[in-house]
Amino acid sequence: MTTLSLGPLSLGGCTIRVAACAGLLLSLLAAPAIAQNVQRGAELSKPCAACHGADGNSIAPTFPRLAGQYEDYLLHALRSYRTGARKNAIMTAQIANLSEQDFRDLAAYYARLKGTLSTVRN
Repeated sequence: MTTLSLGPLSLGGCTIRVAACAGLLLSLLAAPAIAQNVQRGAELSKPCAACHGADGNSIAPTFPRLAGQYEDYLLHALRSYRTGARKNAIMTAQIANLSEQDFRDLAAYYARLKGTLSTVRN
């Protein structure tokens, strides 16, 4: 077995393989578990346009603007409608048939849109 000498630290070949496998495992765990599909999110968002605007910037103050919101916030909001933590009959019905992946795709899509909110300075 080959031994790698690193000054006072000496590692055998087996230990190096274990360390390499552990590093690879950690890098995989750091990556998102499920990739988002922004194009699919755009398709899924079509029914949402009636209230939230075609570009995610609602013109009605009763409906929130989704464009430019943080992706994790949008994902949390969608999950909250599913669990009932957020109560809104329209949203509950709209998301009833959506999967977790659909939530991820929608959140990724709206997060990448340009929001029209701005700060007014007096």
